[in-house]
Amino acid sequence: METLFYAHRGSSAKYAENTRAAYLQAIDEGADGIECDVHLCADGQVVCHHDPTVNRTSNASGPVGGYTLAELKAMDFTVLRDTVIPAEYGAMDEQLVTLDELLTLIDKRGVRLGLAVEIKHPSPAGRGLEDTVLQVLHSHGFDPRTGKAGSHGQIQISIMSFEPQSNRYLAGLVNPQLLCQLITEVDADWVEELVATGQHNRAEVYRVLQRSVIEGIEVIEQGTVGMIGPGVQWVRDNEAQVRQWIDRGLVPRIWTVDSVADARYLHGLGVRQLTSNHPQVLRARSGLS
Repeated sequence: METLFYAHRGSSAKYAENTRAAYLQAIDEGADGIECDVHLCADGQVVCHHDPTVNRTSNASGPVGGYTLAELKAMDFTVLRDTVIPAEYGAMDEQLVTLDELLTLIDKRGVRLGLAVEIKHPSPAGRGLEDTVLQVLHSHGFDPRTGKAGSHGQIQISIMSFEPQSNRYLAGLVNPQLLCQLITEVDADWVEELVATGQHNRAEVYRVLQRSVIEGIEVIEQGTVGMIGPGVQWVRDNEAQVRQWIDRGLVPRIWTVDSVADARYLHGLGVRQLTSNHPQVLRARSGLS
C-alpha cells in the first residue's frame, strides 16, 4: 500500500497556513491530500482557519465567529510567512478561503485529491457547524457513503475532530469509515489557545480537553469511527495501543510529521497516511512511496 502525504493546513512550511496560496502550493507539489480546519464566521459561512481567533494568523484580533466573511477577507492572513505570493495564487484579500472556495479550487485543478476537513470545537454554533459543513460538501456532490465529491468524484472527503461528540453526531449522517477521531496529549499551548477565546476559564478548558482524550478513545473502541488521528508523540507514547487499532483495521492518519525519522518510524508501524507541513520534501527525503 502506498504512503499518502497530506498537506497540513496546505503546504504551510512555505505559505501561511490555511491560505489559498498554501492550498494551491500543496496541489501543485503533488500532495495526495490537504488538511484544513473549519469554523463558522458571523454570517454563517464555513471558513478555513485553525484558531478560534484571528490573533495569531492575521493583522487583526478577535474571534473568527465575530466577523463576517467580508470583514475576514479584508484582513491580512499572510503574516506568518514572508514568502512572496505569486499572482496566480491570489491577492491578499483572497487568501482566507471558505470551504466552498477550497472545494472549487481543487475541482478546477482537476486532480484526484483527499480533503480532510477538521471540525473545530468548541464552536458557538454547536452542531450547526457540522450541519453547515455537510451542506457545503453536499453542494459539491458529496456522497456520504463513499466520501466522493467534486464534479467527477475525484475528491475523497474525510471528516476529523478532537471532539468525540462531533464524531458521534456525524456517524449518524455519514459512513463512519469517513470519520477520524483526533487524539493528542493535553498541552499548555492548546489550553491557552482556547482560553484566549474568552469563552472558558483555564480550569474548565483542562477538564474539557482531558475528557475529550478519554472519550475520544472510547469513540474509537466503540467503532464509531473508521480512522484514528493521534499526533506523533502520542503514537510514540502509546505504541501498543496504536498497533492494536491498526491490527483491528482502523486507518491511521498521523500528524504533524515533518522529520524523516518520524516518517520512517510510523511507516514501520503500518501507517500509510502522514500529515506534514512540507509533504513534497518529506516524500523525497524519506524515500517512502
